[in-house]
Amino acid sequence: MVVLKWLDENIEKSIILVSYVLMTAIIFVEVIRRFAFGQQAAWSSTIPIYLFLWVTWIGCAYNCKRRSHLRFEEFRMRLPYSGQFFCLVVDHLVWIGFSILVIYYSMQQVQIAYDNFAIVQGTDDVMQWWFYTATPIGFALVIYRVLRNLADDIRRYRNNEPMMVNIGVGAD
Repeated sequence: MVVLKWLDENIEKSIILVSYVLMTAIIFVEVIRRFAFGQQAAWSSTIPIYLFLWVTWIGCAYNCKRRSHLRFEEFRMRLPYSGQFFCLVVDHLVWIGFSILVIYYSMQQVQIAYDNFAIVQGTDDVMQWWFYTATPIGFALVIYRVLRNLADDIRRYRNNEPMMVNIGVGAD
């Protein structure tokens, strides 16, 4: 249970950190190699781009978790309490619907890359689909985070508590 709690609190941050550190390390080492030794690995300009997929889509889920994703707070806060709740529910449903579409179509892309044995440019055996899975995984995490937020919003609404607007920086 402790492991699941830790994963729930840290999975996005951990994936983002590892991906970002790998991107930075690859770019740093290869810039040094290029300018100091006149050499560069053929894959050093493609792997960081693929790692950025992980940073981007897992970051999307992280921002949903923190409630710092794109929203229309100024409009919503001027509504009566029930209107605020209704708009939050609509937000959640739109996020879930959009995420389902993204998962569906990105899984097709993953499948195409898998079926065609697509290899990352400059490598002999690093498969593109490994990186493309970032999109469906990221949006599955978005759905999970949105459902958690929805459950929290329903609880708050039933208890007549203020709506969660934005957790903000440094809150987790």
